[in-house]
Amino acid sequence: MSLRRVLLLSLHTSPLAQPGTGDGGGMNVYVRSVAGALAHSGVACDVLTRREAPGAPEVVQLEPGVRMVELAVGPRGPLSREDLADLVDDLVGAAVRHVRDGGRGYDAVHANYWVAAAVGHKIKHELDLPLAVTFHTLSRVKAADGVPGDLPRRAAAEEQVVGCSDLVLASTPTERDQLSELYGAVPERVEVLPPGVDHGRFHCATPATRAAARASLGLSGRRVALFVGRIQALKGADLALEAVAALDDPSLTLVVVGGASGADGAAELARLERLSRSPGLAGRVRFVAAQPHHRLPLFYWAADVVLVPSHSESFGLVALEAAASGTPVVASGAAGLRSLVDHGTTGFIVAERDPAAWASALRDVLSDPEHARAMGAAAEMRSRRYSWSLAAARLRRLYGDLSSRAPVQCS
Repeated sequence: MSLRRVLLLSLHTSPLAQPGTGDGGGMNVYVRSVAGALAHSGVACDVLTRREAPGAPEVVQLEPGVRMVELAVGPRGPLSREDLADLVDDLVGAAVRHVRDGGRGYDAVHANYWVAAAVGHKIKHELDLPLAVTFHTLSRVKAADGVPGDLPRRAAAEEQVVGCSDLVLASTPTERDQLSELYGAVPERVEVLPPGVDHGRFHCATPATRAAARASLGLSGRRVALFVGRIQALKGADLALEAVAALDDPSLTLVVVGGASGADGAAELARLERLSRSPGLAGRVRFVAAQPHHRLPLFYWAADVVLVPSHSESFGLVALEAAASGTPVVASGAAGLRSLVDHGTTGFIVAERDPAAWASALRDVLSDPEHARAMGAAAEMRSRRYSWSLAAARLRRLYGDLSSRAPVQCS
């Protein structure tokens, strides 16, 4: 059977939402990029999300072969994850009506994140479609990493979906093992599919371009450390500030790019701003609002080093984008980051959450510009293993395989 069209679910955040604010992050980039790459390969995609803005059009053509369909479910405006989880049945009903009323046949459903996975699970049975799932993060992995706060029902919902999915996509071999060990996933139904990076946008710059990037951001004459991501406790931006303070280098500026995210986001941002005014940091931290994705290369080019101190990451697109831009990364020991950073060659992994240990890694990058350039070049070379076109080609084969297998049934 030839593959014609796939239904992608991204229900808690629109693929058009600004990454780095609210619930917008790496998943937005993933869904939008996967859909575009699939369309370029000949597989049309409809991306279903929940309508938040009053008066927004129901259907938006994002590019040839990619439509975004907004489901009018729940109140207008953003919803908490808990409130959204209460709307699973309503979201299923709206999605099924879209499929039946629109007269568009789909060959598979691909759900992203656990709420969409719960919806996709019911759509699978309602419409007799194979279900693929990318969780992006897993509740039991976050708990093992010491990250609290998920809804109690989330892990149970993830386990149920894992047991009935026809295909579960893990970003790394470590995530594949976690799905098996923590959720009882059947190994034959789990495939490793790393995300990609747009090498046309994120690429090494010449020294002149890097100097111009610094000048345009008002950072000429400074050494620059960069943090990019949502402002929430999970992302660990406080450790980046503490490391810069411990380094005690007046010539170093930390640029923090991102906006408040989640229930604790505003409080976390206020805490970081207070920390930035403490002795040793005053005047050395610059907060920048979340940037459109196409502007991020400017920041990566301006940076001497990118800090990714997340408590938990299933992959880490920021680390990959930095690598593609030729900028060394200092990253936490989160499993997804270990798969991207080759310690000592493309950057450094710092497993401890000790500001002194992070300051030492920062010093190693900043004190030897020649070695830093070599690490950046090695990082860019390593990043070429990842592209959205490769991911889409693999997805096409995996979706196609589903048509030749008996559908998985709930146990």
